[in-house]
Amino acid sequence: MNRSRIDVLGLGCTAVDEILYVPHYPPADGKVEVRVRERHCGGLAATALVAAARLGVRAAFAGTLGFDEGSQFVLETLQREGVDTRHCVRRKNAGPVRSTIVVDERRGTRNIFYNTDQVAGADSHAPAAAVIQAARVLLVDRFGIPGMIRAARLARARKIPIVADFESSHLPRFRELLSVVDHLIISAEFARHVTGIQTPKAAAEALWTPGRAVVVVTAGARGCWYLDDAHTRAAHFPAFPVTAVDTTGCGDVFHGAYAAALARGAKLPERLAWASATAALKATRRGGQDGIPERRMVERFLKRAATKRS
Repeated sequence: MNRSRIDVLGLGCTAVDEILYVPHYPPADGKVEVRVRERHCGGLAATALVAAARLGVRAAFAGTLGFDEGSQFVLETLQREGVDTRHCVRRKNAGPVRSTIVVDERRGTRNIFYNTDQVAGADSHAPAAAVIQAARVLLVDRFGIPGMIRAARLARARKIPIVADFESSHLPRFRELLSVVDHLIISAEFARHVTGIQTPKAAAEALWTPGRAVVVVTAGARGCWYLDDAHTRAAHFPAFPVTAVDTTGCGDVFHGAYAAALARGAKLPERLAWASATAALKATRRGGQDGIPERRMVERFLKRAATKRS
């Protein structure tokens, strides 16, 4: 394997997630038994990169972490999953997101309580331009926006596609970063926030610009709406029906699977199928990264789905 070549490079958010499984989410001032307590590595970039690695592509993390126990936990987890961490930036007082996630087993939903005080995200000067431009796909999020803009501009100069996972827009220079991204994949909730438009289809169309390659607005079990430079109106891609057990990390898994398919040269419908199937399978299993399926499982799932639809 050529270790200098990177299929999917991520620079953003990692997390240490304490996940609590409860029979149902309690009302205000209520009590509920915690049936299972687990600790996992999570975060937008980390989970997407683990998904990409499990789907068989070469993934690398080059964001910023510290020297604390949480940072070490994240790095050890990524390395165990086959994610290259040689280009990770280490900085004193930096660290991962700290999250507590409460999973409602009855509904298959989750509530997330998080703190980002130590999160630095992309460094403004690292990794080296050569590392960024050795990637087939760059993954960005909103953590460390100046560094994300630098990396995105270096990628665009080499026509390397940039896949974005955004959840908030209040930070300085966010609009500048948004304008550089060419594969914009965001949730329906965030699309409403950014555009003020209620329907995912119309929001996807409003987010289209001539500089984009693809816009995808995801809506969980309702599927996603997408358009590219060959279509002027957004089309619908239905979700694969599954019984959800835990939706933690499903959006990040979608991004990682999409980026992996993009790095392999897949066309848009195939990218969406792989992303949707991988996220759907993850929802049937507990845990964020632990529930991510491997490539053979996704291939079998897609074959069965194709047989049922034919």
